[in-house]
Amino acid sequence: MLQLRYYGTSNIPVEAEGITPDQLAGKSAAEIATVPVQHGNAQVPLGEFFHVTGSADDGDIRIDGDCSRVKWIGAGMTRGRIVIDGAAGMHLGSEMRGGEIHVYGPAGDWVGAEMRGGRIHVHGHAGHLVGGAYRGSPKGMRGGVILVDGQAGNEIGSGMRRGLIAIGGPSGDFVGISLIAGSIFLFGPTGLRTGAGMKRGTIAAFSERPKLLPTFRYDCTYQPVFMRIYLRQLRQWGFPPAQLESRQTFERWSGDLVALGKGEVLYCVGP
Repeated sequence: MLQLRYYGTSNIPVEAEGITPDQLAGKSAAEIATVPVQHGNAQVPLGEFFHVTGSADDGDIRIDGDCSRVKWIGAGMTRGRIVIDGAAGMHLGSEMRGGEIHVYGPAGDWVGAEMRGGRIHVHGHAGHLVGGAYRGSPKGMRGGVILVDGQAGNEIGSGMRRGLIAIGGPSGDFVGISLIAGSIFLFGPTGLRTGAGMKRGTIAAFSERPKLLPTFRYDCTYQPVFMRIYLRQLRQWGFPPAQLESRQTFERWSGDLVALGKGEVLYCVGP
């Protein structure tokens, strides 16, 4: 197991795309300490910000400390496990394709942006654009799972193509904006214009009725069987807000009718 303990004090963000099991496996602690990271307009060794011990050969990386100003941890990773005991900065797990990331603290904006596989579990709050598309990109998250126990910001799952996002606390405005496919589960209050411009996919709200645009149409009230499977899997992943009775009744609204209109927004009205 590789252990990294953050001791940096700079207010300038550190861009550390190299902190992944893929890139650090096979290197000694001394070699890992020399891996370059971007600090402002200069490249500096990783060891200037982290105490490094152990080895990443088993694919397991543990990070301690307040890394709220360390960006791109786990970006593009394909295997292994990263556990952060503290805060994580922006772009956590961006474009990752496999493996697991656990954060026992808050995370910044763009968690799992455009990820294609793997699982991210933030045991705290997250910022804006969880699983979203970068500006100018036609697609956001394209596979994998993002779990946020606490609240998250605006534009969750923007342009999402595949995968699952579950938010345990309050969410901001424009959840699922331009959603292409995939599933977003909201266990807390929602912001404005949920599902605006969505083409396909599912947004499920368990706490309160989503604030939908008038371009959504009520279809029916029913008990979707697939919801029992999702809730059971979320419980197995250790997602606390999913401790619900599996047989829930939902209102189904279809939209957004200004787009393709084949998406659905489900609102839980009780067991």
